[in-house]
Amino acid sequence: MIAVAGGKGGSGKTTTTLGLARALSRRGAPVVGADADWDLPNLARLAAETAADSASAGTGPRATGEAARTILDAARGTDRVRPDRSEPTILAAPDSPRSVDAHATFDALDGATPDEAPVLLDCPAGASPDVAAPLRAADRALIATPLRRAALRDAAKTAAIARRLGCPPVGVVVIGEASVPDRVAALLDCPVLGAIPDGGAAPLSDPGVRSAYDDLARRLGETEAATGWKVA
Repeated sequence: MIAVAGGKGGSGKTTTTLGLARALSRRGAPVVGADADWDLPNLARLAAETAADSASAGTGPRATGEAARTILDAARGTDRVRPDRSEPTILAAPDSPRSVDAHATFDALDGATPDEAPVLLDCPAGASPDVAAPLRAADRALIATPLRRAALRDAAKTAAIARRLGCPPVGVVVIGEASVPDRVAALLDCPVLGAIPDGGAAPLSDPGVRSAYDDLARRLGETEAATGWKVA
């Protein structure tokens, strides 16, 4: 599992989780995207709101994520996860998250998804106590951040937290930029895997943004973190 993590809210984690999931689907991977930010769950909503854009780009309408399918259903085995290769399977947050053991749920999700399927966790803000459960369950972290100074400081803290929890960053994706200074990789001590340009109010419908996520999917697929994934 890959934890898509960042600093404070608004760093681009949810958009990156969904944009990358759809890009991996375009490469033929059976992708699962799961909402691990249970206090501010936005992944399934964003998938539903951008479903038409996804369908027109060749990633079918089921990328909306079915509202009844939650990460808890999948972890319990009551709604078996069978991702196909044409669109991502999106898992929403639990209906009553405070009654759910997050650590047990993410550990169970790892066993409930096929070994060859990329699983992306849309994490809470990096400094939140709630980020510990998905980071501990995931194999590696993908750090999403804008280039603003404060955001980069927060991203560096998130990367350090991920390492302490046994989830070393596989790389960083910079949001809202077409290019990235070399010092970003040095600051976060991991390679820059992508730069996602500013797509305006509806970034996932922007062809340049979609192309950037396709490039991110290709680069991520070439890393050790993608070992065992079935990606074209």
